[in-house]
Amino acid sequence: MATQTHQAIAAEATAAATFAAWLDRLAPAIEAADAAATAALLATDCWWRDLLALTGDLGTYHGRDRVAAMLGEHLAPGSCTGIRMVTEFGPRFQGDADELIEGFVTFQTPTGYGRGAVRLRRQDGDWVAWTVLTELDDLRGHERAIGPHRSKGPRHTPAAGGRNWRDERQEKLRYADTDPDVVVIGAGQGGLSVAANLGLMGVDTLILEKSERVGDGWRKRYHSLVLHDPVWADHLPYLPYPESWPVYCPKDKIADWFESYASAMELNVWTSAELTASDYDEASGRWTLRVRTPDGERELRPRDVILATGAAGEPNIPAVPGRERFTGTSYHSSQHGSATRWAGRKAVVVGACNSGHDIAQDLYEAGADVTLVQRSSTHIISQEHGIPAIFGSNFVEGGPPTSYADLLASGTPWPLVLELAKEGVRETARKDADLLAALDAVGFKRNDGPDGTGLMGYALAYGGGYYIDVGCSRLIADGKIKLAQGSGLAEFTPDGIRLEDGRTLAADLVVLATGYRNMRETARRLFGDVVADRLPLVLGVGEDGELGGLYRRTGHPAFWYMGGPLAWVRIYSKHLALQITAKQAGIALPRPGAAPE
Repeated sequence: MATQTHQAIAAEATAAATFAAWLDRLAPAIEAADAAATAALLATDCWWRDLLALTGDLGTYHGRDRVAAMLGEHLAPGSCTGIRMVTEFGPRFQGDADELIEGFVTFQTPTGYGRGAVRLRRQDGDWVAWTVLTELDDLRGHERAIGPHRSKGPRHTPAAGGRNWRDERQEKLRYADTDPDVVVIGAGQGGLSVAANLGLMGVDTLILEKSERVGDGWRKRYHSLVLHDPVWADHLPYLPYPESWPVYCPKDKIADWFESYASAMELNVWTSAELTASDYDEASGRWTLRVRTPDGERELRPRDVILATGAAGEPNIPAVPGRERFTGTSYHSSQHGSATRWAGRKAVVVGACNSGHDIAQDLYEAGADVTLVQRSSTHIISQEHGIPAIFGSNFVEGGPPTSYADLLASGTPWPLVLELAKEGVRETARKDADLLAALDAVGFKRNDGPDGTGLMGYALAYGGGYYIDVGCSRLIADGKIKLAQGSGLAEFTPDGIRLEDGRTLAADLVVLATGYRNMRETARRLFGDVVADRLPLVLGVGEDGELGGLYRRTGHPAFWYMGGPLAWVRIYSKHLALQITAKQAGIALPRPGAAPE
């Protein structure tokens, strides 16, 4: 043990010295705005991802030539100064053969303060940067009210009129004589995270939530729902879960946490509040929003609106002939609640991805006779083997502190995430071989995801299309949940459904686990065609290496998208908030220029 400790200390010192020596060459090159000298310190097939710091946008640049072009466009004397190595965590070797060194930096720009993450690897005997992340972390004059910038809090004596903190909070929430700077639609993880960041940057933000309570988006979902991602990836910004939190959190626990988070972070939330009409005035740069609340209709005039109703978008409910004459019950998977009422009755679940499998298992465990309809094929991984392959050594017990894990995650550009995912897909399939063979034996059709990228390929492109097995696959393989494979739903009959190949299935309940439409369709429903037609589709990795629509300018000057899994919204809510804060404060971020890959 002592020898291992000495070896670890020696390795850490070597990694730190190597990283410091590389940084000693990088810093003067960047500060002198020497793009060629900077690019010479990068691997030939390097990746540089910039999140607002240098380019004022989110962008990924692949290959030394493209990176050099970006640097030539955006570097100027004074644009990136004060580069320092972080020693609180790292630098460290990563990998079994010490083939990578991970390190972190801080720096300053004319508009704020930045952080970065770098992975070094050997090329032709020298250590060069394989991946580089530069991100804007805080705006000058709008530093988040954390650490040394935290508020001193209320005075011990009451404010004017005898009001205390609670009185002032209640008055603030009413917005009787003021308008919020930003209105966020939806109090899920995306809405809460971006509102927390905006609030800490000094931007007055109001969240509108149509449900009765914060967290109802999780609380009202099906009874057995548990998060598939591990706790280390799922913290909300600024307020991590207690150390006693389970690895995989049940939906009611996360719902209650969201409600507590909104209170602890002093977020302004109107519940049971529904947007009924909207209009944007280009001349004034303000929205007019009409909102139905329990106290009557209100009108708000914010400068910006964020749609945070979830990246999955609107429920996709196909228009299937004969539904009106079906004598049983049918609904979309988003409406599934308790399964206990279906004990001893026939249930058909149409759709074979996460929701379809989870609901089929829920119904089976409640005592229903369940058939799962699979039209094409599904990517399957076990939670036991697939989740560790996806999150690697980053979001695990004993992994890096969350702030550094987030830098490593965002410092791995999405195209590289997809490329690296392929080996994880192969390795997971090897470990899941027995389960997958059992599924094959009963005719369940599988795939490896788009171009072999598995879950990540589907998640980045569509937000779904896969199943993380927590028990349903074995139930299917054992015949406890019946499988109707190879044909889609053609029509409802009075006592069930008919498939496209003519097979009929009797049912008391039909659940349409048919997925969701793009988030742009939610924008269309809430804000109309004039707004929606200016917006991009959400998700899909674009030519610039970034996700469509999310966390950045959308094509409308005052409309923004926010959504995604907990890890994504924790990381990128800050970047969205920085852009809105800069816009409203009149701070000019660098202008997007060179075309990224």
